[in-house]
Amino acid sequence: MQLYRITLSKWTDKLVGSGYPARWNSKGSFVIYTAGSRALAALENIVHRSGEGLNQNFRVLTIDLPKEIKVKSTRKTSLIKDWTAFNQIQTTRETGDKWIDNLSSAVLRVPSAIIQDEYNYLLNPAHPDFSKIKIVNTEVFVFDSRLSK
Repeated sequence: MQLYRITLSKWTDKLVGSGYPARWNSKGSFVIYTAGSRALAALENIVHRSGEGLNQNFRVLTIDLPKEIKVKSTRKTSLIKDWTAFNQIQTTRETGDKWIDNLSSAVLRVPSAIIQDEYNYLLNPAHPDFSKIKIVNTEVFVFDSRLSK
Protein backbone atom coordinates (compact mmCIF):
# COMPACT_ATOMS: atom_id res chain seq x y z
CA MET A 1 0.00 0.00 0.00
CA GLN A 2 1.18 3.52 -0.67
CA LEU A 3 0.60 6.41 1.70
CA TYR A 4 1.19 10.13 1.16
CA ARG A 5 2.51 12.98 3.23
CA ILE A 6 2.81 16.60 2.09
CA THR A 7 5.29 18.58 4.13
CA LEU A 8 7.73 21.44 3.89
CA SER A 9 10.79 20.54 1.81
CA LYS A 10 13.12 20.78 4.81
CA TRP A 11 11.34 17.81 6.48
CA THR A 12 11.38 15.36 3.55
CA ASP A 13 14.63 13.49 4.09
CA LYS A 14 13.17 11.12 6.72
CA LEU A 15 9.95 10.23 8.49
CA VAL A 16 9.75 12.01 11.83
CA GLY A 17 6.94 13.15 14.08
CA SER A 18 6.96 16.63 15.56
CA GLY A 19 5.55 15.77 18.97
CA TYR A 20 2.99 18.56 18.61
CA PRO A 21 -0.55 17.74 19.71
CA ALA A 22 -3.06 16.98 16.95
CA ARG A 23 -6.39 15.20 16.53
CA TRP A 24 -5.03 11.73 17.34
CA ASN A 25 -2.10 12.45 19.69
CA SER A 26 -1.21 14.50 22.73
CA LYS A 27 1.83 16.75 23.06
CA GLY A 28 5.04 14.72 23.24
CA SER A 29 3.70 11.77 21.23
CA PHE A 30 5.82 11.49 18.11
CA VAL A 31 3.32 10.19 15.59
CA ILE A 32 3.57 10.74 11.82
CA TYR A 33 0.39 11.63 9.95
CA THR A 34 -0.05 10.29 6.42
CA ALA A 35 -3.06 9.98 4.11
CA GLY A 36 -4.46 7.35 1.79
CA SER A 37 -4.29 9.76 -1.18
CA ARG A 38 -2.47 12.88 -2.32
CA ALA A 39 -5.78 14.75 -2.39
CA LEU A 40 -6.54 14.00 1.26
CA ALA A 41 -2.97 14.90 2.25
CA ALA A 42 -3.45 18.24 0.47
CA LEU A 43 -6.77 18.94 2.20
CA GLU A 44 -5.25 18.11 5.58
CA ASN A 45 -2.58 20.74 4.94
CA ILE A 46 -5.14 23.30 3.81
CA VAL A 47 -7.26 23.02 6.95
CA HIS A 48 -4.23 23.18 9.22
CA ARG A 49 -2.37 26.09 7.57
CA SER A 50 -3.31 29.67 6.77
CA GLY A 51 -3.70 30.53 3.09
CA GLU A 52 -0.42 32.43 2.91
CA GLY A 53 1.38 29.38 4.33
CA LEU A 54 0.49 27.38 1.24
CA ASN A 55 2.99 29.26 -0.93
CA GLN A 56 6.06 27.71 0.73
CA ASN A 57 8.25 24.94 -0.69
CA PHE A 58 6.36 21.67 -0.25
CA ARG A 59 7.04 18.12 -1.33
CA VAL A 60 4.80 15.10 -1.42
CA LEU A 61 6.30 11.92 -0.03
CA THR A 62 5.17 8.57 -1.35
CA ILE A 63 5.58 6.04 1.43
CA ASP A 64 5.63 2.28 0.95
CA LEU A 65 3.74 0.30 3.56
CA PRO A 66 4.77 -3.35 3.08
CA LYS A 67 1.96 -5.94 3.10
CA GLU A 68 3.38 -7.69 6.16
CA ILE A 69 2.95 -4.56 8.33
CA LYS A 70 -0.06 -4.87 10.63
CA VAL A 71 -2.52 -1.99 10.33
CA LYS A 72 -4.90 -1.45 13.21
CA SER A 73 -8.15 0.36 12.34
CA THR A 74 -10.27 2.77 14.34
CA ARG A 75 -13.85 2.61 13.19
CA LYS A 76 -16.17 5.60 13.33
CA THR A 77 -18.73 3.41 15.09
CA SER A 78 -16.32 3.05 18.03
CA LEU A 79 -16.04 6.83 18.43
CA ILE A 80 -18.48 9.19 20.09
CA LYS A 81 -21.13 10.69 17.80
CA ASP A 82 -19.56 14.15 17.39
CA TRP A 83 -15.90 13.01 17.41
CA THR A 84 -14.99 15.53 14.65
CA ALA A 85 -15.96 18.52 16.83
CA PHE A 86 -12.97 20.44 18.16
CA ASN A 87 -14.35 20.33 21.71
CA GLN A 88 -14.20 16.51 21.52
CA ILE A 89 -10.53 16.33 20.50
CA GLN A 90 -9.50 14.85 23.84
CA THR A 91 -11.44 11.66 23.07
CA THR A 92 -9.62 11.07 19.78
CA ARG A 93 -6.29 11.95 21.42
CA GLU A 94 -6.95 9.31 24.06
CA THR A 95 -7.59 6.74 21.32
CA GLY A 96 -4.35 7.60 19.56
CA ASP A 97 -2.30 7.84 22.74
CA LYS A 98 -3.44 4.36 23.82
CA TRP A 99 -2.41 2.97 20.43
CA ILE A 100 0.98 4.70 20.62
CA ASP A 101 1.64 3.47 24.17
CA ASN A 102 0.46 -0.10 23.55
CA LEU A 103 2.71 -0.58 20.49
CA SER A 104 0.01 -2.86 19.07
CA SER A 105 0.90 -1.94 15.48
CA ALA A 106 3.16 0.39 13.53
CA VAL A 107 0.16 1.88 11.69
CA LEU A 108 -3.25 3.08 12.83
CA ARG A 109 -5.92 3.74 10.20
CA VAL A 110 -8.23 6.53 11.37
CA PRO A 111 -11.25 8.15 9.73
CA SER A 112 -10.75 11.56 8.18
CA ALA A 113 -12.56 14.39 9.95
CA ILE A 114 -12.59 16.26 6.64
CA ILE A 115 -13.98 13.74 4.14
CA GLN A 116 -16.40 11.01 5.12
CA ASP A 117 -15.20 7.50 4.17
CA GLU A 118 -11.58 8.62 3.61
CA TYR A 119 -8.75 7.60 5.91
CA ASN A 120 -5.54 8.90 7.37
CA TYR A 121 -2.79 6.57 8.54
CA LEU A 122 -0.74 7.29 11.64
CA LEU A 123 2.77 5.87 11.84
CA ASN A 124 4.37 5.05 15.18
CA PRO A 125 8.19 5.44 14.98
CA ALA A 126 8.57 3.64 18.35
CA HIS A 127 7.13 0.37 16.96
CA PRO A 128 9.69 -2.27 15.90
CA ASP A 129 8.08 -2.64 12.42
CA PHE A 130 8.41 1.08 11.69
CA SER A 131 11.87 0.53 10.17
CA LYS A 132 10.23 -1.44 7.33
CA ILE A 133 8.20 1.61 6.23
CA LYS A 134 10.14 3.56 3.60
CA ILE A 135 9.90 6.76 1.58
CA VAL A 136 10.00 5.60 -2.04
CA ASN A 137 9.60 8.94 -3.80
CA THR A 138 9.47 12.67 -3.19
CA GLU A 139 8.15 15.23 -5.64
CA VAL A 140 7.62 18.96 -5.59
CA PHE A 141 4.08 19.81 -4.56
CA VAL A 142 2.53 23.18 -5.36
CA PHE A 143 -0.82 24.21 -3.95
CA ASP A 144 -2.97 25.92 -6.55
CA SER A 145 -2.99 29.66 -5.79
CA ARG A 146 -6.80 29.70 -5.84
CA LEU A 147 -6.83 27.66 -2.62
CA SER A 148 -5.42 30.55 -0.59
CA LYS A 149 -8.19 32.99 -1.48
